[in-house]
Amino acid sequence: MNKNTQTFAKIAMIAAIYTVVSLVLAPFTYGNIQVRIAEALTLLPLIYKPSIAGVTLGCFLTNLIGAMIGVNPTGMIDSVVGTTATLLAALLTYYLRNRRLAGIPVWSILMPVIFNFFFVGMELSVLFFEGNIWLGLLIMGTEVAIGELISVIFGYFLIKALEKTDIFR
Repeated sequence: MNKNTQTFAKIAMIAAIYTVVSLVLAPFTYGNIQVRIAEALTLLPLIYKPSIAGVTLGCFLTNLIGAMIGVNPTGMIDSVVGTTATLLAALLTYYLRNRRLAGIPVWSILMPVIFNFFFVGMELSVLFFEGNIWLGLLIMGTEVAIGELISVIFGYFLIKALEKTDIFR
């Protein structure tokens, strides 16, 4: 199998894993109080740059399918807003991967938390927090960020384990 085909297959597998894990755990995947376990994969760019495409595609499919089957309360807008947050977070996770504190890529780990706080928090605030969008962002963004932090901490340990394999070489 040539290198391009292998890379494409890995991207597809990352997207599929992200989507399946998210949909199987749908009650925890959507809304303001969520722990989208598949977001652990947003740290894959620390060790494998093409994973940016995989997690972005996986997020898009998760949000789109979730809206289509009625488990995503934000509907189709999440396919754009949530996916944009994941794409930007994955890109910055990759670009900040070598900036470390005590050997830990703290800035990379925080990118999904920060982007989901702002993007998904604002999306939820606009859709469900009438009256004061900024207070809604603070409340809902914080709720989303806490769940995201749980996911990326799990993701950090997943990445540490994957680094010991040759799956992404």
